[in-house]
Amino acid sequence: MDNDPSGHRSASRTPRSWLRVLVPALLILIWLAGAGVGGPYFGRVDEVSSNDATAYLPRSADATRVQELIGEFNDSSAIPAVVVMTSGSPLTRSQTGALQKAVQGLASVQGVTGQGSPAIPSKDGRAIQAFVPIDRDADVGEAVDRVRDTLERTAPEGIEVFVTGPAGFTADLLEAFSGIDTLLLGVALAAVLVILLIVYRSLLLPVVVLLTGVSALTVALLVVWHLARAGVLLLSGQTQGILFILVIGAATDYALLYVARYREALIAERDRWTATVDALKGSVRPIVASGGTVIAGLLCLMLSELKSNSTLGPVTSIGIVFAMLAALTFLPAMLLLMGRAAFWPRVPHFDPQASGEVSPTGLWARAGRALSTRPRTVWVVACVILAVCTLGITQLRAQGVPQSDLVLGSSQARDGQRALAEHFPGGSGSPAFVVTSSADLQKVADVLLASSGVQSVAVSADTPAGTAPVTRSGIGGFGGPGTPAPEPRVVDGQVLLQATLADAADSDAAEQTVRDLRSELDRGGATALVGGVTATAIDTNDTSLRDRNLIIPLVLAVILVILMVLLRAVVAPLVLLGTTVLSFGATMGVAAVVFNTVLDLPGADPAVPLFGFVFLIALGIDYNIFLMTRVREESGAHGTRPGIIRGLQVTGGVITSAGLVLAATFAALSVIPILFLVQIAFIVAFGVLVDTFLVRAVLLPALCYDIGRPIWWPSHWGKEIR
Repeated sequence: MDNDPSGHRSASRTPRSWLRVLVPALLILIWLAGAGVGGPYFGRVDEVSSNDATAYLPRSADATRVQELIGEFNDSSAIPAVVVMTSGSPLTRSQTGALQKAVQGLASVQGVTGQGSPAIPSKDGRAIQAFVPIDRDADVGEAVDRVRDTLERTAPEGIEVFVTGPAGFTADLLEAFSGIDTLLLGVALAAVLVILLIVYRSLLLPVVVLLTGVSALTVALLVVWHLARAGVLLLSGQTQGILFILVIGAATDYALLYVARYREALIAERDRWTATVDALKGSVRPIVASGGTVIAGLLCLMLSELKSNSTLGPVTSIGIVFAMLAALTFLPAMLLLMGRAAFWPRVPHFDPQASGEVSPTGLWARAGRALSTRPRTVWVVACVILAVCTLGITQLRAQGVPQSDLVLGSSQARDGQRALAEHFPGGSGSPAFVVTSSADLQKVADVLLASSGVQSVAVSADTPAGTAPVTRSGIGGFGGPGTPAPEPRVVDGQVLLQATLADAADSDAAEQTVRDLRSELDRGGATALVGGVTATAIDTNDTSLRDRNLIIPLVLAVILVILMVLLRAVVAPLVLLGTTVLSFGATMGVAAVVFNTVLDLPGADPAVPLFGFVFLIALGIDYNIFLMTRVREESGAHGTRPGIIRGLQVTGGVITSAGLVLAATFAALSVIPILFLVQIAFIVAFGVLVDTFLVRAVLLPALCYDIGRPIWWPSHWGKEIR
């Protein structure tokens, strides 16, 4: 088949020419159809997601086992909302009556299931609290808003209304996550588009690359949604946000690599089909190796006992698979049909004499010459800079944060908790639940009452209030003299106690109280499980710490093996992994200083270092793979040291662009006012920039250049150039 000088085929038509149009057109239609079907699911993720912390604990955790039993005692799986109404002065009798009536009327509010508890006045007479059951299957955020609006309309003038407790904090989380489908995605796509316009200085190419990422994300979301609907995967707002960012960032990175190869091929080949085949040959290996490394690192999270960690692995791995597929099918098909026009106005012209030549001028040519002059000085200085930054890691506080600090900015539930603590015992509204045998009831109650961190104890009973107070002499407090004490509710030989803590349920003091109670009950030989909000936080943090100690070494081992197989060497993988670990340490050191001094954050979740490690190691290795696979290719023809310089020059622009894109997409996570996501956004964005501009552009090539041919040991790769 003949072609004209511009690279366009002549008018002659053969079965093969029709096939060359049909195959890419079919691929494009398949992707667009998948995107069309999956698009509407962006607004339906909340149908299959959960932000209940207890749902992510292992079934063996005490808090999980207690949560499963609470519904049997209360005949309800509702989420409790704690209503707090305060006044600047003591409430009058008429005000108290009006508030009591307002609380009783909440039973008719949509989303409220059944009658809540009677309103309880505070000892100072300036506040009232009540418990309102919110239907777990309802939209908790909307139900909480309706409860608050109803009380504000019916409460007397001068009364402040707050809704806090588990339902209140859930509503805050839902509101914070509500921007994932719109704000987060919009900011990420806008950032990527701006970078692509600057990089390509083309009108069509950025749109095609961006469409590749959106198509990958949409189809991945379609698959994940149905798996979550079937109960195969557990989805949360946190996982959803990371999925969106990771797929857009990874798909764009892979697309950048393919576009660079395709541009090279269009210069070497007149026929766009041949150029496409050549570009795919040069792209498949690094893209599959890069994506496979990320997937391997993410799948290590499946060994986590904490489901919020273990479910992230398969969810994001599915996203990476579709990112690779889109970059290797949809994008090549689009560019094949568009040909050189995709690069307009900077159209690559057919020039076989220029093919394979590396420009002696430009930024990366100068960088290559600079590091080849004094490579050891360059990599030693880079290592010293990173090592100094690593010192800050000792300041990282990642032992967990209070529930009230998870949402940044304003929080109705946090304000309500402060009002609650001002007028009632600190743990009001979020008691510790203790399940024990009926035979050990009094023994367990005595342990609870003996604790200075416990304000009061009640037992689940068949009374109008649903509970009965417990004292050292037993259950009582109802009726007058001679009135029999209510019987505790017994379910399968077990009873449920509620311990109101003296401190706020998400405080360090409350956590220490629960830990002490567990130890004391264990020493006393009583069969008892302690659950509730505080216990859930403890079990989550403890499980996360165990996960971190297990998964981090495993990720390192898995990625090292993959690199050894990919590069058929031992020294090069050790160098790649070592420099990436050093980059991670420096990033965490800087992050600790920024979190503590600049942003003044209350601490970090134990999962923050784990997620930061997995993302930075897996994604950081990505760029090293892009570089070293090209270096290996160039070394086979020109020798190791010249191959390193040529590899740096050829990949410098595309890898730097990819790093900027990935940093920008992860930085977009910070628009979601969730502490965990803001911290991950900074860690990954900053770490990727460090890896892109210091490790991959300076440290790694200088170190490899200094080592020379032994970098490929034990493989004899690259001829010696003297």
